[in-house]
Amino acid sequence: MPHPIPTTDLAPPLRQALKGHDVIVFDGECVLCSRFFRFVLRHDKQSRFRFVTAQSPLGQALYGDLGLPTDDFETNLVIVNNQIHQRLNAFAAAMSALGWPWRVLASARYVPEPLSSTLYHAIARRRYRIFGRYDHCMIPTPEVRDRFLDLPRAA
Repeated sequence: MPHPIPTTDLAPPLRQALKGHDVIVFDGECVLCSRFFRFVLRHDKQSRFRFVTAQSPLGQALYGDLGLPTDDFETNLVIVNNQIHQRLNAFAAAMSALGWPWRVLASARYVPEPLSSTLYHAIARRRYRIFGRYDHCMIPTPEVRDRFLDLPRAA
């Protein structure tokens, strides 16, 4: 499983856009990924996380800067404490950050390789077929919209 990548490895405009926040980058068209986003939104009592859809300009820039495909969002990203986590480690980092009782789910990070990668990729490759796909990204309420990040506007 990939090790976390420090946000200091990102291009300066991306670091500026993240503003040091803990962030979840998710596929806004994937029903499973959107359910994960809604789960975190519901249980993030301290409003710790900010959100980015993979289809947004910031999401595209993050995937590109990390050398990930910008047309297939099989890899989810979670940034906690300026560390970028991918795949099953991303889920574990998010659950740990939510605190009790969700922290117990962070034990997913201890699933040994190659089992964790095999399971993750098996689900990720079939996520649209199993869980469905939205025709477009959700339009958040104004309260939720305030928790989404964007690329800084050019001056």
